[in-house]
Parts: sequence; structure tokens; C-alpha cells
Amino acid sequence: MMLHYLFVFASLCGVFHIGNSQENVAAGIRATQSTTYKRFANANNAIDGNKDTEFRHSSCSSTYRENQPWWRVDLQRHYRVFVVRITNRNKRGGRLNGAEIRIGDSLENNGNSNTLCAKITSIRCGETVEFFCQPSQGVHGRYVNIFHPSNRAILTLCEVEVYGFHDPH
Repeated sequence: MMLHYLFVFASLCGVFHIGNSQENVAAGIRATQSTTYKRFANANNAIDGNKDTEFRHSSCSSTYRENQPWWRVDLQRHYRVFVVRITNRNKRGGRLNGAEIRIGDSLENNGNSNTLCAKITSIRCGETVEFFCQPSQGVHGRYVNIFHPSNRAILTLCEVEVYGFHDPH
């Protein structure tokens, strides 16, 4: 399924169209994570286009239980990101509660100190939720991180989609 997002800015002088994104800009790119729970829970599973929410089907990424786990995709170019869609697994969905979506150009603190796009308060089991990054301007960056600031957390993602447009700033 191809999504189409139209990005429009409002200003004192009126409304103007700045671009659109029909493609998930994270698709087909390599991802990494703080740890890998088992060989079938690889970071790349979260950007493989497979939204299967059954963890046993090797379609989700997962870290071990650890302090402040993270997952990251390097978009390889600078983007202005407006929407991040996350699909949660069909069981133990509460593990994503409290996680943060961070976007930026720095790898300091594994990229977890970059600009906050959104906080994940809740995604029900098997559900996909869209998070809007500062809807009026988006968040600039090359790296998209999903970061759980808690101690002793497990980070599991079945699919992460990133929508925005290339912005060489």
C-alpha cells in the first residue's frame, strides 16, 4: 500500500505547498539496534515492508531486556520527516509505552539525544499508529531512532515507516 502525504505550511502570507512523500524513505535501508534478542529479531525486520505482527514469524525486531534500548535507521541522506508510522507486535504491546522517536544528524549517545519527534504513549497490540513530527515544519535529520529511556526495557518493533522528503538543508 502506497501512502501519500501532502506537506503544506501556513504562514502570515498564506498557505503554500512544500512537497509530498509517497514512499517510505526507510524502506530497503539497513537498520541497527542496541542488542539483538535472537537471530530472527534483527533490526532490519522493522523496515522490511512486512507488517506481520506475530513475533515468531521473524518479521519484528527486538532487543534484549536492557537499560535504555534503541533502534535506528540511517536514511543515508538528510530528510525533513513529518510522519513516522509504527506497527506494534500482537502480544506484549505495552513494551513500546514510553518510547521516544528521535530524529537528527548526530550519533552522540547513539542518536538518542537528537530532536524529539514524538513520545509513544500507547500502541495497542497489532496496531499501527502514525506519529506526526512537528506537523508545521517536520524534523530534520539523517537518523531516525526509536529509544526507550527506561531501565530494564525490551524494544520490539514490527514495522517502522518514515515519510518526509529529501532536504539538503
